Amino acid sequence: MIIPIQLENSGTVEYAVTIDRLPKLSFDTKVAIVTNPTVSALHLEKLLSQIECKELHVVTVPDGEKYKNLDTVVDILDELFSKKLDRKSQLIAFGGGVIGDMTGFTASLYQRGIGFIQIPTTLLSQVDASVGGKTGVNNRFGKNLIGAFYQPKAVYIDTDFLDTLPKREFSAGVAEIIKMAVMFDADYFEYLEGANLSDKSTLEKVIQRSVELKAWVVNQDEKEAGIRAVLNYGHTFAHVIENETEYKKYLHGEAVAIGIVMANRLAHELGLMSVEQMDRVEALLLKHSLPVEYEVKDIDAFYDKFFLDKKSANDRIKFILPNGIGAFEVRDDIDVDIIKRVLI
Repeated sequence: MIIPIQLENSGTVEYAVTIDRLPKLSFDTKVAIVTNPTVSALHLEKLLSQIECKELHVVTVPDGEKYKNLDTVVDILDELFSKKLDRKSQLIAFGGGVIGDMTGFTASLYQRGIGFIQIPTTLLSQVDASVGGKTGVNNRFGKNLIGAFYQPKAVYIDTDFLDTLPKREFSAGVAEIIKMAVMFDADYFEYLEGANLSDKSTLEKVIQRSVELKAWVVNQDEKEAGIRAVLNYGHTFAHVIENETEYKKYLHGEAVAIGIVMANRLAHELGLMSVEQMDRVEALLLKHSLPVEYEVKDIDAFYDKFFLDKKSANDRIKFILPNGIGAFEVRDDIDVDIIKRVLI
């Protein structure tokens, strides 16, 4: 299955997301694979057997969200310079969302930009993070506040990599799947309610539909000037939760699940979502063992962190909210008392 990325406002940028077994990859240049010890131990041998190139290097960085920072990017850059990669060289992001984001950002920086390919190995990165060209790192102020829109040359999604994925990591990816269904496709959400994602053929259909939705959005709005911001449903809350817990307590998808529930409560306060609809979304999250509760210890401090969200501007917080299931609203005019009431 091949899903094209054809950016309406950037006519020269076009690439394919391929959902299939990993093919042979041939390059007439140097290649550097960026990965972490966990993925390397499980899958690097398979990837190496599929690559032909002039010169191949492997750059291994520590595993985990806490290493998604500028220090790690500098380490990767140092490795690339030491191996004398040039502007025709290619990077391969081989791992989850953290690896993909950092590799893409590094590619955008190295000699002012070289090509990179995404080979995602987690469900979250396959359905969301690897598609669309968002790259970046975290800092002490928040998540993904340093980065660039930089599109890959290709994305290869092989569901066999998911066979070794821990259950918790798998569930974190499901949160992003649910996010897209609630925002854009009520029929897809209903399908997910009855879907058995442990069945490989069902899982591949779900990944395909999620990527189709992501591609549809990105093709219209590469740099999040409009509809692409809707993909941040749940994330405005989630990024604060991740920051408060120092990226240690929750996986990204787990924080998104909690953020979805918080966003739904806010939508309910505004008359956009019924209790029955809220319950359906929460039930689907719980079906996949995702957390749905978070204790906000300091409401004012939590609220203040919203202003670090990249969508907010002119001292107004932009919230992506469901309008029922299958539709959305973007609001930046919500009274502070209503927002804080949701955080209690």
